[in-house]
Amino acid sequence: MNNDTQPVIVTQHLDLVHLGAADTVALFETPDDPRLFSGASFTNPHRVLMSQDGPLRWRVPQIKADETVNKWFVRLMVLRSTGVVIGSTSFHGPPDQRGMLEIGIGVEKLFQRQGYATQALLGMWTWATADPGVKVFRYQVGVNNIASQQLIRKMGFTCVGQEVDEIDGLEDIFELTVDEFRQRGSMPTMSP
Repeated sequence: MNNDTQPVIVTQHLDLVHLGAADTVALFETPDDPRLFSGASFTNPHRVLMSQDGPLRWRVPQIKADETVNKWFVRLMVLRSTGVVIGSTSFHGPPDQRGMLEIGIGVEKLFQRQGYATQALLGMWTWATADPGVKVFRYQVGVNNIASQQLIRKMGFTCVGQEVDEIDGLEDIFELTVDEFRQRGSMPTMSP
């Protein structure tokens, strides 16, 4: 793995391991290269992010255009007790003009509904609050995705509108200001 990575975000059960720019590109372009995670402290038996139709198809062109944006991108969700990658999360880009960060997350089916998505989201958002340019967190979810709708509402997000996603269809747009997020408290820590 490359050393242009951000510190690991540590939650109760997860290590959110940031991928360097070259590793992110390699994971998309040559996912089966055995050297990709040589020496890593985790394994990826569920082949998280190794499909060409996943989120890397958007992140890789952004990285190739400007590697500095990679700090906002892909983190593997590593279940600390087993060292197994169980999902991934990534912001869609750096904060926009109004300081908004949108996030995406995917958890392998075997590990869903166990609180891991909540831990990963809180970890990512807590990490992002250290950047003074970040003012608003956004999460978009399909109108029929009841579990995610309940999760994001439970976290205090407010529905501010709807948008038709070309892949996922009609989605509700949820937002929460960083100030509101801070008032709710946080739980993850950063590793050295």
